[in-house]
Amino acid sequence: MRNPNILFIQVDQMLANSLAAYGNTFSKTPNLDRLAENGIVFETAYCNFPLCAPSRFSMAAGQLCSTIGAFDNAAEMPASVPTYAHYLRSMGYQTVLSGKMHFIGPDQFHGFERRLTADLYPADFSWVPNWADEGERDTNDPRSVLLSGICERSIQIDFDEEVTFRAVRHIYDMARSSDKRPFFLQVSYTHPHEPYLCRREYWDLYNDADIPLPSVPPMRENQHDAHSVRLLKDFGMLDFGFEDEDVLRARRAYYGSISYLDEMIGKVLAALKSTGVEKNTAIVFTSDHGEMLGERGMWFKKHFFEPSLRIPLLMYAPWMKPQRVSEFASLVDLLPTFNGLAIGDRWEPTAEPLEGIDLTSLLDRGNPEPTRAIYAEYLAEATLAPIFMIRRGAHKYISSSKDPALLFDVEADPNEQINLADRPDCQEVVSRFQDEVDSKWDENELTARILLSQRRRRLIVEAQRHGIPPRWNHGEQPGEDVVWYRGEGGYSEWAFDYLKEPENNSETNSERVYVEPDHIRRR
Repeated sequence: MRNPNILFIQVDQMLANSLAAYGNTFSKTPNLDRLAENGIVFETAYCNFPLCAPSRFSMAAGQLCSTIGAFDNAAEMPASVPTYAHYLRSMGYQTVLSGKMHFIGPDQFHGFERRLTADLYPADFSWVPNWADEGERDTNDPRSVLLSGICERSIQIDFDEEVTFRAVRHIYDMARSSDKRPFFLQVSYTHPHEPYLCRREYWDLYNDADIPLPSVPPMRENQHDAHSVRLLKDFGMLDFGFEDEDVLRARRAYYGSISYLDEMIGKVLAALKSTGVEKNTAIVFTSDHGEMLGERGMWFKKHFFEPSLRIPLLMYAPWMKPQRVSEFASLVDLLPTFNGLAIGDRWEPTAEPLEGIDLTSLLDRGNPEPTRAIYAEYLAEATLAPIFMIRRGAHKYISSSKDPALLFDVEADPNEQINLADRPDCQEVVSRFQDEVDSKWDENELTARILLSQRRRRLIVEAQRHGIPPRWNHGEQPGEDVVWYRGEGGYSEWAFDYLKEPENNSETNSERVYVEPDHIRRR
């Protein structure tokens, strides 16, 4: 179908295997399950940078972050880089965003004609890393697990309620508008990103669920790879002894948040149906990255292990045959895919070559074995140098000039516990992968660009402490007080300022939100 509407639903930090389409047996996601059953499931899909803002920037631009200079959660998305919103708008689409995009810099539209909400996080350089001296971290600390459980209300719930309300209202507004252009509507949520909190009604959905402990338990420092050690130290979690009840409570709240999301998504899909536009609307669903969720004792993303890197990716359109696709996919494929959905296979990039492909070209061809390579990068905090990943065939290769190489056979070793990089019989494979890394990336040049960018942004942050700092976030004025996080005060203090459930509603200690213990339990 030519020029269909496109609804793009994105969530934040969702594991691929949290959905039935990817083998989950206990999650309660009826709306997403129906979307998968009646649509297309990309069985192995990855983000290209396991961190919020860079992942979204590479996705929007169809380019790796090293290409466009989006190095971390405080790196500016250049206004000169075309996004899928620019491409679709040039094709005659209304382009509208409701929710989180995490744009950094004064341009808060990047091709979107309208924004229905502000963003959850700061648009300035508040979170700029400093490879020379990282300092004290105020995110991802053990409180995310220890303070997990049931809440009555949180900032994240406030945000996603607004995202849903404005998206639904906009669908009705378009239905009664005289503007008959097709629409591209991105609805972007912050759940199930930590803190791991959910309302009781979603917690109770899992009363009888057999939610497992992590497949790979916490490991000692000498059992971890170098990057995992840095991350765990950075967030105060190395050798941290969470009790099983803490872990299971956090995981249950995580899945409760996913069920909450499913209900919000159901409201958006219901609006499509009630306005009669669902017959001419393609729907794409994904996450910006995954979540370790306690695997190896890690409660964050920022690594290339499957839980952190792999994402759900679903597509549905009434005119498309339901099917599963084994070929590898990644978020940089979305720009060409949206354009392909809009005008078909005659679409070609007009500004420059892109990193991805139109995923509709993989449909209805008998689902052969994967042949593509997927590339990913990590260039942000808690590293000493760029880290690169290539997934090709059964193997995943991770390379950095500062860390020992990692090579995993993901098919034979799905939990990635056996590093093959030092095995004599794998040296030819390692050599081929390293040659590919060296050919694709110039690490010295990239490192110089990253360090210069960090120095520039730190200078700007320091300068803006004098006088009234600018407020780049959409629809906000300098000094304006808003409920969303704007880099003022500690992030964790802001994130955990939630409304607790009244005491008389709590049934057992294991269901209540815990208070932080007086001491840290260490192994």
